[in-house]
Amino acid sequence: MAKLNLFIITALGILFTIAESMRFDLNSGNTKCIGEDIKSNSMTVGKYNVVLPNEADAIPDSHKLTVKVTSPYGSTYHFGDHVDSGNFAFTAAEAGDYTTCFWADEHRPETTVTVDFEWKTGVSAKDWSKVAKKGQIEVMEIELKKLYETVTSIHDEMFYLREREEEMQQLNRSTNSKMAALSLLSLVVCLSVAGLQLWHLKTYFERKKLL
Repeated sequence: MAKLNLFIITALGILFTIAESMRFDLNSGNTKCIGEDIKSNSMTVGKYNVVLPNEADAIPDSHKLTVKVTSPYGSTYHFGDHVDSGNFAFTAAEAGDYTTCFWADEHRPETTVTVDFEWKTGVSAKDWSKVAKKGQIEVMEIELKKLYETVTSIHDEMFYLREREEEMQQLNRSTNSKMAALSLLSLVVCLSVAGLQLWHLKTYFERKKLL
């Protein structure tokens, strides 16, 4: 029971902070892609911006980026061309790995672009401050609503993981069946070739009157 409680508390803590916040460097002429596994009908928001170089008063053209967010099946959810900042928000229509790619234009001499990127999904993607402002909800009610959303998210996540596990098991069973069929076919082919070789040798020796 204690282990179960510990698991629930840990899961709650993780789900309250389902956000990927990072800072990375990108050299001109290169690409960096970041993936996020998102369930269908889950909300996700992201924002990015180029960090101002120390010696510049404004973002130079050499530090502008092309940014594209795509779904597992190639649908484009966000596209920014030659930008230094931006944001996106959408509800995932497909389950799977969504990808955000950053391209830095070729530049000589080579430059290094520093990017701040934050990506939130699920419960953490919701703007709770606007919810509280709109409904005049007390702090405790907001926390209870967050807890309810988190428990719902855990429930959905468990079913999602179970579905993925069933898909993997079905794929494994299908692969094992195909491998067994190929192994049987290989054995039949090998035995057939061996039989033909024996028949050929027997026929050859009989013709040469060696048998």
